[in-house]
Amino acid sequence: MVFSQIITFASTFTTIFLGIFIEALPYLILGTLASGIVEVFVKREALFMRLPKNRFFGVLMGALLGLIFPVCECGVVPLTRRLYTKGLPPAIGIAFLLAAPVLNPIVILSTYTAFGFGVIFWGRMVISLVVAVITGLIFSMLPESELLIPINEVPVCSTHTHSGSEKQSFKEKILQSASIAIEELFEMGKYLILGGLLAALMQTLLPQNTLLAMGTGPFISILLLVALAVLLSICSTVDAFVALSFAASFSTGSILAFLIYGPMVDIKSIFLFTRVFKKKTVAYLAIIPLFLVVLITLFINYRLGI
Repeated sequence: MVFSQIITFASTFTTIFLGIFIEALPYLILGTLASGIVEVFVKREALFMRLPKNRFFGVLMGALLGLIFPVCECGVVPLTRRLYTKGLPPAIGIAFLLAAPVLNPIVILSTYTAFGFGVIFWGRMVISLVVAVITGLIFSMLPESELLIPINEVPVCSTHTHSGSEKQSFKEKILQSASIAIEELFEMGKYLILGGLLAALMQTLLPQNTLLAMGTGPFISILLLVALAVLLSICSTVDAFVALSFAASFSTGSILAFLIYGPMVDIKSIFLFTRVFKKKTVAYLAIIPLFLVVLITLFINYRLGI
Protein backbone atom coordinates (compact mmCIF):
# COMPACT_ATOMS: atom_id res chain seq x y z
CA MET A 1 0.00 0.00 0.00
CA VAL A 2 2.75 2.44 1.00
CA PHE A 3 4.83 1.44 -2.01
CA SER A 4 1.93 2.12 -4.40
CA GLN A 5 1.41 5.55 -2.80
CA ILE A 6 5.09 6.36 -3.29
CA ILE A 7 4.86 5.32 -6.94
CA THR A 8 1.74 7.46 -7.43
CA PHE A 9 3.41 10.44 -5.71
CA ALA A 10 6.56 10.08 -7.83
CA SER A 11 4.56 9.71 -11.03
CA THR A 12 2.43 12.80 -10.29
CA PHE A 13 5.47 14.83 -9.25
CA THR A 14 7.41 13.86 -12.39
CA THR A 15 4.46 14.61 -14.69
CA ILE A 16 3.87 18.04 -13.17
CA PHE A 17 7.56 18.96 -13.22
CA LEU A 18 8.01 17.93 -16.86
CA GLY A 19 4.89 19.89 -17.79
CA ILE A 20 6.24 23.06 -16.14
CA PHE A 21 9.75 22.62 -17.52
CA ILE A 22 8.77 21.75 -21.10
CA GLU A 23 6.29 24.61 -21.17
CA ALA A 24 8.81 27.16 -19.86
CA LEU A 25 12.00 26.06 -21.63
CA PRO A 26 11.22 27.44 -25.12
CA TYR A 27 10.57 30.89 -23.66
CA LEU A 28 13.74 30.80 -21.57
CA ILE A 29 15.61 29.96 -24.79
CA LEU A 30 13.89 32.87 -26.53
CA GLY A 31 14.89 35.19 -23.69
CA THR A 32 18.52 34.08 -23.68
CA LEU A 33 18.70 34.46 -27.48
CA ALA A 34 17.36 38.00 -27.12
CA SER A 35 19.93 38.56 -24.37
CA GLY A 36 22.79 37.49 -26.67
CA ILE A 37 21.52 39.70 -29.49
CA VAL A 38 21.24 42.71 -27.16
CA GLU A 39 24.77 42.15 -25.84
CA VAL A 40 26.38 41.98 -29.27
CA PHE A 41 24.26 44.32 -31.38
CA VAL A 42 22.96 46.99 -28.96
CA LYS A 43 25.38 49.74 -27.99
CA ARG A 44 25.13 51.35 -24.58
CA GLU A 45 25.04 54.81 -26.14
CA ALA A 46 22.15 53.90 -28.43
CA LEU A 47 20.19 52.57 -25.46
CA PHE A 48 20.66 55.70 -23.37
CA MET A 49 19.74 58.01 -26.27
CA ARG A 50 16.26 56.45 -26.42
CA LEU A 51 15.50 56.56 -22.70
CA PRO A 52 13.05 59.30 -21.63
CA LYS A 53 14.49 61.70 -19.08
CA ASN A 54 11.20 61.90 -17.23
CA ARG A 55 10.90 59.21 -14.52
CA PHE A 56 7.26 58.38 -15.24
CA PHE A 57 7.66 58.13 -19.00
CA GLY A 58 10.82 56.05 -18.56
CA VAL A 59 8.98 53.51 -16.42
CA LEU A 60 5.98 53.57 -18.79
CA MET A 61 8.29 52.87 -21.72
CA GLY A 62 9.80 49.95 -19.79
CA ALA A 63 6.34 48.50 -19.14
CA LEU A 64 5.50 48.69 -22.86
CA LEU A 65 8.73 47.06 -24.06
CA GLY A 66 6.95 43.71 -24.06
CA LEU A 67 5.23 44.77 -27.27
CA ILE A 68 8.69 44.71 -28.89
CA PHE A 69 10.19 41.76 -26.95
CA PRO A 70 7.52 39.00 -26.84
CA VAL A 71 8.88 37.06 -23.85
CA CYS A 72 7.05 35.40 -20.96
CA GLU A 73 8.04 35.39 -17.27
CA CYS A 74 10.95 33.00 -17.87
CA GLY A 75 12.47 34.65 -20.93
CA VAL A 76 12.11 38.19 -19.60
CA VAL A 77 14.54 37.66 -16.70
CA PRO A 78 17.76 36.96 -18.67
CA LEU A 79 16.86 39.72 -21.12
CA THR A 80 16.33 42.22 -18.29
CA ARG A 81 19.62 41.22 -16.69
CA ARG A 82 21.41 41.81 -19.97
CA LEU A 83 19.81 45.24 -20.31
CA TYR A 84 21.00 46.07 -16.80
CA THR A 85 24.58 45.28 -17.80
CA LYS A 86 24.07 47.82 -20.60
CA GLY A 87 23.14 50.46 -18.05
CA LEU A 88 19.33 50.32 -18.08
CA PRO A 89 17.95 52.02 -14.92
CA PRO A 90 16.62 49.40 -12.47
CA ALA A 91 13.12 50.92 -12.26
CA ILE A 92 12.63 50.73 -16.02
CA GLY A 93 13.83 47.13 -16.03
CA ILE A 94 11.46 46.21 -13.19
CA ALA A 95 8.49 47.69 -15.06
CA PHE A 96 9.52 45.64 -18.12
CA LEU A 97 10.02 42.51 -15.99
CA LEU A 98 6.52 42.73 -14.52
CA ALA A 99 4.56 43.88 -17.57
CA ALA A 100 6.19 42.00 -20.46
CA PRO A 101 4.75 38.56 -19.56
CA VAL A 102 1.26 40.01 -20.19
CA LEU A 103 1.80 42.97 -22.50
CA ASN A 104 3.27 41.07 -25.40
CA PRO A 105 1.61 40.02 -28.69
CA ILE A 106 1.48 36.29 -27.92
CA VAL A 107 -0.29 36.70 -24.58
CA ILE A 108 -2.58 39.43 -25.89
CA LEU A 109 -3.72 37.05 -28.64
CA SER A 110 -4.17 34.08 -26.28
CA THR A 111 -6.19 36.20 -23.83
CA TYR A 112 -8.41 37.45 -26.64
CA THR A 113 -8.91 33.89 -27.91
CA ALA A 114 -10.02 32.73 -24.46
CA PHE A 115 -12.14 35.70 -23.34
CA GLY A 116 -12.72 37.98 -26.34
CA PHE A 117 -12.66 41.78 -26.08
CA GLY A 118 -14.41 41.93 -22.73
CA VAL A 119 -13.80 42.98 -19.14
CA ILE A 120 -11.25 40.21 -18.52
CA PHE A 121 -9.22 41.10 -21.62
CA TRP A 122 -9.05 44.85 -21.03
CA GLY A 123 -8.79 44.46 -17.27
CA ARG A 124 -5.79 42.17 -17.62
CA MET A 125 -3.96 44.54 -19.96
CA VAL A 126 -4.74 47.80 -18.15
CA ILE A 127 -4.24 46.56 -14.59
CA SER A 128 -0.98 44.80 -15.52
CA LEU A 129 0.29 48.08 -16.99
CA VAL A 130 -0.82 50.08 -13.93
CA VAL A 131 0.74 47.65 -11.44
CA ALA A 132 4.03 47.49 -13.38
CA VAL A 133 4.27 51.29 -13.64
CA ILE A 134 3.44 51.92 -9.97
CA THR A 135 5.91 49.26 -8.85
CA GLY A 136 8.59 50.68 -11.15
CA LEU A 137 8.01 54.20 -9.79
CA ILE A 138 8.33 52.93 -6.22
CA PHE A 139 11.65 51.27 -7.04
CA SER A 140 12.83 54.40 -8.87
CA MET A 141 13.04 56.14 -5.49
CA LEU A 142 15.60 53.62 -4.22
CA PRO A 143 19.34 53.66 -5.05
CA GLU A 144 20.57 51.08 -7.56
CA SER A 145 23.07 49.70 -5.05
CA GLU A 146 20.18 48.49 -2.87
CA LEU A 147 18.38 46.68 -5.72
CA LEU A 148 20.72 44.79 -8.03
CA ILE A 149 23.34 42.15 -7.43
CA PRO A 150 26.70 43.90 -8.05
CA ILE A 151 28.08 43.27 -11.53
CA ASN A 152 31.12 41.48 -10.09
CA GLU A 153 28.81 38.94 -8.44
CA VAL A 154 27.06 38.08 -11.71
CA PRO A 155 28.55 35.07 -13.57
CA VAL A 156 31.32 35.85 -16.04
CA CYS A 157 29.17 35.12 -19.07
CA SER A 158 26.88 37.96 -18.01
CA THR A 159 29.54 40.63 -17.60
CA HIS A 160 31.60 40.32 -20.77
CA THR A 161 31.31 43.35 -22.98
CA HIS A 162 30.97 41.97 -26.48
CA SER A 163 29.21 44.85 -28.16
CA GLY A 164 30.79 47.68 -30.03
CA SER A 165 33.37 45.69 -32.02
CA GLU A 166 33.18 47.13 -35.51
CA LYS A 167 35.80 44.73 -36.90
CA GLN A 168 33.64 41.64 -36.52
CA SER A 169 31.67 40.38 -39.49
CA PHE A 170 27.91 39.89 -39.21
CA LYS A 171 28.41 36.10 -39.14
CA GLU A 172 30.91 36.41 -36.28
CA LYS A 173 28.48 38.57 -34.32
CA ILE A 174 25.68 36.04 -34.83
CA LEU A 175 27.91 33.21 -33.61
CA GLN A 176 29.02 35.29 -30.64
CA SER A 177 25.46 36.15 -29.66
CA ALA A 178 24.53 32.44 -29.92
CA SER A 179 27.49 31.55 -27.69
CA ILE A 180 26.40 34.08 -25.08
CA ALA A 181 22.82 32.78 -25.26
CA ILE A 182 23.96 29.19 -24.68
CA GLU A 183 26.08 30.19 -21.68
CA GLU A 184 23.20 32.14 -20.20
CA LEU A 185 20.71 29.34 -20.90
CA PHE A 186 22.75 26.88 -18.86
CA GLU A 187 23.27 29.42 -16.06
CA MET A 188 19.61 30.50 -15.83
CA GLY A 189 18.31 27.01 -16.62
CA LYS A 190 19.52 25.72 -13.26
CA TYR A 191 17.19 28.12 -11.48
CA LEU A 192 14.30 27.27 -13.77
CA ILE A 193 14.78 23.60 -12.82
CA LEU A 194 14.92 24.41 -9.10
CA GLY A 195 11.79 26.54 -9.34
CA GLY A 196 10.01 23.87 -11.39
CA LEU A 197 10.92 21.16 -8.87
CA LEU A 198 9.58 23.20 -5.97
CA ALA A 199 6.39 24.10 -7.87
CA ALA A 200 5.85 20.43 -8.77
CA LEU A 201 6.43 19.36 -5.17
CA MET A 202 3.92 21.90 -3.83
CA GLN A 203 1.33 20.93 -6.44
CA THR A 204 1.76 17.26 -5.57
CA LEU A 205 1.42 17.89 -1.84
CA LEU A 206 -1.36 20.47 -2.19
CA PRO A 207 -3.54 19.59 -5.21
CA GLN A 208 -5.44 22.28 -7.11
CA ASN A 209 -8.83 20.95 -6.01
CA THR A 210 -7.85 21.38 -2.35
CA LEU A 211 -7.28 25.11 -2.83
CA LEU A 212 -10.42 25.64 -4.91
CA ALA A 213 -12.57 23.93 -2.30
CA MET A 214 -11.56 26.37 0.46
CA GLY A 215 -14.05 29.06 -0.47
CA THR A 216 -15.27 31.44 -3.16
CA GLY A 217 -16.07 34.70 -1.32
CA PRO A 218 -15.12 38.05 -2.94
CA PHE A 219 -11.90 38.33 -0.89
CA ILE A 220 -11.04 34.68 -0.27
CA SER A 221 -11.49 33.82 -3.96
CA ILE A 222 -8.88 36.40 -4.92
CA LEU A 223 -6.36 35.01 -2.43
CA LEU A 224 -7.12 31.45 -3.55
CA LEU A 225 -6.56 32.15 -7.24
CA VAL A 226 -3.43 34.20 -6.53
CA ALA A 227 -2.07 31.27 -4.51
CA LEU A 228 -3.07 28.90 -7.31
CA ALA A 229 -1.33 31.06 -9.93
CA VAL A 230 1.89 31.03 -7.90
CA LEU A 231 1.57 27.31 -7.21
CA LEU A 232 0.83 26.24 -10.79
CA SER A 233 3.59 28.43 -12.30
CA ILE A 234 1.86 28.28 -15.70
CA CYS A 235 3.41 30.12 -18.62
CA SER A 236 1.52 33.35 -19.37
CA THR A 237 1.07 32.29 -22.99
CA VAL A 238 -1.46 29.61 -21.97
CA ASP A 239 -2.78 30.65 -18.56
CA ALA A 240 -5.85 32.36 -20.06
CA PHE A 241 -7.24 28.97 -21.06
CA VAL A 242 -6.74 27.63 -17.54
CA ALA A 243 -8.47 30.72 -16.12
CA LEU A 244 -11.35 30.17 -18.53
CA SER A 245 -12.13 26.89 -16.76
CA PHE A 246 -12.64 28.83 -13.50
CA ALA A 247 -14.80 31.57 -15.05
CA ALA A 248 -18.14 29.94 -14.20
CA SER A 249 -17.25 29.49 -10.52
CA PHE A 250 -15.19 32.55 -9.60
CA SER A 251 -15.67 36.32 -9.67
CA THR A 252 -14.21 38.58 -12.32
CA GLY A 253 -11.82 40.10 -9.78
CA SER A 254 -10.39 36.73 -8.77
CA ILE A 255 -9.94 35.64 -12.40
CA LEU A 256 -8.09 38.89 -13.09
CA ALA A 257 -5.92 38.36 -10.01
CA PHE A 258 -4.96 34.92 -11.37
CA LEU A 259 -4.16 36.34 -14.83
CA ILE A 260 -2.21 39.37 -13.59
CA TYR A 261 -0.20 38.25 -10.57
CA GLY A 262 0.73 34.78 -11.84
CA PRO A 263 2.73 36.04 -14.83
CA MET A 264 4.47 38.63 -12.64
CA VAL A 265 5.47 36.36 -9.76
CA ASP A 266 5.42 32.59 -9.49
CA ILE A 267 7.69 29.99 -7.96
CA LYS A 268 10.00 29.53 -10.93
CA SER A 269 10.32 33.27 -11.62
CA ILE A 270 11.30 33.95 -7.99
CA PHE A 271 14.28 31.62 -8.40
CA LEU A 272 15.23 33.46 -11.60
CA PHE A 273 14.87 36.86 -9.88
CA THR A 274 17.59 35.86 -7.42
CA ARG A 275 20.14 35.95 -10.26
CA VAL A 276 19.41 39.65 -10.85
CA PHE A 277 18.22 41.25 -7.62
CA LYS A 278 19.21 41.22 -3.98
CA LYS A 279 17.05 39.13 -1.65
CA LYS A 280 15.25 42.15 -0.17
CA THR A 281 14.40 43.37 -3.67
CA VAL A 282 13.02 39.95 -4.63
CA ALA A 283 10.77 40.09 -1.55
CA TYR A 284 9.52 43.56 -2.51
CA LEU A 285 8.97 42.38 -6.10
CA ALA A 286 6.62 39.74 -4.73
CA ILE A 287 4.86 41.86 -2.10
CA ILE A 288 4.25 45.20 -3.87
CA PRO A 289 2.51 43.76 -6.97
CA LEU A 290 0.57 41.38 -4.70
CA PHE A 291 -0.77 44.26 -2.61
CA LEU A 292 -1.70 46.29 -5.71
CA VAL A 293 -3.36 43.38 -7.51
CA VAL A 294 -5.41 42.35 -4.46
CA LEU A 295 -6.45 45.96 -3.81
CA ILE A 296 -7.57 46.60 -7.40
CA THR A 297 -9.36 43.29 -7.84
CA LEU A 298 -11.08 43.69 -4.49
CA PHE A 299 -12.43 47.02 -5.74
CA ILE A 300 -13.70 45.26 -8.87
CA ASN A 301 -15.45 42.58 -6.80
CA TYR A 302 -16.99 44.83 -4.14
CA ARG A 303 -17.65 48.09 -5.98
CA LEU A 304 -18.22 47.12 -9.56
CA GLY A 305 -19.89 43.81 -8.79
CA ILE A 306 -18.77 42.10 -11.98
